[in-house]
Amino acid sequence: MKPPRFRYLAADSVEEAVGHLAAHGPEARVLAGGQSLMPLLNRRLVRPSVIIDISRARDLAYIDLADELRLGAGVTQMALERSTPVRRTVPLLAQALAWVGSVATKNRGTVGGSAAFADPAAEIPAALLALDARLIATNSSGSRELGASEFVTGPFRTALEPDELVTEIRVAPDLPGTRTRFIEVSRRPGGSRAIVGVALAARLDDDRTCRSIRIALSGVGEAPIRARGAERLLIGATIRSGLVREAARAVNDDMDPPADALASRATRRSLAVALVHKGLIAATNAI
Repeated sequence: MKPPRFRYLAADSVEEAVGHLAAHGPEARVLAGGQSLMPLLNRRLVRPSVIIDISRARDLAYIDLADELRLGAGVTQMALERSTPVRRTVPLLAQALAWVGSVATKNRGTVGGSAAFADPAAEIPAALLALDARLIATNSSGSRELGASEFVTGPFRTALEPDELVTEIRVAPDLPGTRTRFIEVSRRPGGSRAIVGVALAARLDDDRTCRSIRIALSGVGEAPIRARGAERLLIGATIRSGLVREAARAVNDDMDPPADALASRATRRSLAVALVHKGLIAATNAI
């Protein structure tokens, strides 16, 4: 199929992009890499009257590490996955990107585009939630900061206003003792939508006491969720295999998984428990 007719506007900078959004607001959709938007257009599932192309906005394509990691929303997924500063300071992002699509899609898809698309099964939103990341939303009047936990409001919905654009993602570098893992299950790894995914970041002392932990799950609700019950069991405790099993079972209390053509509710529950258990074992070496 071919997309419906629309007006095409190219923005070479953030200033141009937010100016176009101020003028067209709800009538517009932003095109970054196009890996999510173009299939929707071609299937006519969305019918914007204006497309604002930000792929040439160089002030959105940067990776900066000073006191924290700052990512321009236009950074491609491939550039992020291959970035030495990212792998060194926030390895969970690189681990998550290893599960995203193919080389072709990662060379076009952007970190900000994936976050703003808000697919409840996507890897990047779950990783950002587990990292307690902050997203900067910008319009013609200025910018505001949104925590990852408040950014996604539902399936394919975010807290962005119609005239706002995601311009930056900020992540604090891992503290010493932090161990991370990303793991998921799909019918065709690397080539199909995930059924369930788990992103986790745990900080352990030398005596294996858990000082902090964040566990995010994708594919088990209308948005990525935090496994708060499991986190409460682990924080302050000495990590042992029995406790890890108990924590994995506790994720049942925090999720309300959907049933669809990929998996039933029961299957998603079972997979979430198994993946959290596997991820915790891998991250903490619990015995």
